[in-house]
Amino acid sequence: MATRLYTHPIFLEHITPPGHPERPDRLRAIERVLDDEAFSALDRVIAPEGDEATILYAHPGNFVERVRAAIPQSGIVSIDADTSASPKSWQAVVRAIGAANAAVDDVFEGRAANAFVAARPPGHHAEKTTAMGFCFFNTAAIAARHAQKKHQAERVAIVDWDVHHGNGTQDIFWDDPSVLYCSTHQMPLYPGTGAKSETGAGNIVNAPLAPQTGGDLFRDAFLSRVLPSIDAFAPDLIIISAGFDAHHRDPLAEINLTEDDFDWATGQLMECAGRHSGNKLVSLLEGGYDLQGLAFSVAAHVGRLMKG
Repeated sequence: MATRLYTHPIFLEHITPPGHPERPDRLRAIERVLDDEAFSALDRVIAPEGDEATILYAHPGNFVERVRAAIPQSGIVSIDADTSASPKSWQAVVRAIGAANAAVDDVFEGRAANAFVAARPPGHHAEKTTAMGFCFFNTAAIAARHAQKKHQAERVAIVDWDVHHGNGTQDIFWDDPSVLYCSTHQMPLYPGTGAKSETGAGNIVNAPLAPQTGGDLFRDAFLSRVLPSIDAFAPDLIIISAGFDAHHRDPLAEINLTEDDFDWATGQLMECAGRHSGNKLVSLLEGGYDLQGLAFSVAAHVGRLMKG
């Protein structure tokens, strides 16, 4: 089985204001790098439209309807100080969720070795009832619940290496020991959450990194906190919230990782998946705002996924 790549042209039609870091060019940069012959073996699939009912796995109905009602007929509107919506934003969000859930189906039903979903907008800042930080709904959380509801996964691990803490994922699973949430992130930094002391029901593992941290301390956080937690949890599925804004080129933070660090972390999580989940692993794009750093990091990440 091959690594499956999900994307869709609609993700380019979620328009943000001029100068906004979360812009369509992010996906264009990823598309260009993955067009290289080195990625010819990727199983490329058009992201399906998602079942909107699955959004309710992580968010209440009245919040979903508020977001839907905020989508403009024309132009761009602000959802919050950082988060904007345009006329095609709803379609983009629903296809991002559809792709993530389809990727979960693929690894449980034997259609793919693993999967990477190149979608936007991202999701990990979306709390149960709050859209924020470029995010509308929490795609990783919905995919985790989908694995539990459709495939009877008892335990799902979400590993988030985006440079910004995934406050939304932590909020949704705060008191749910069936989902492990592990995060490496810069601290202090937006959104201000993610201290080591934030442990939920014993299922939240935060490994904050100081500004100017490099790959050595990032890898140490994985080896000392993240990987032992996954091994103790023994998940049936690993979902990666794969933000690449901890790259040293990224303009929104001050962590100095290279693409080799993302390659290494991917390999470590694949080994965990091999030990515990029958290699079931799904990766979802989150942040990454320097186009070169993003493209090189995604290439390293997907290249490692393809090695199996």
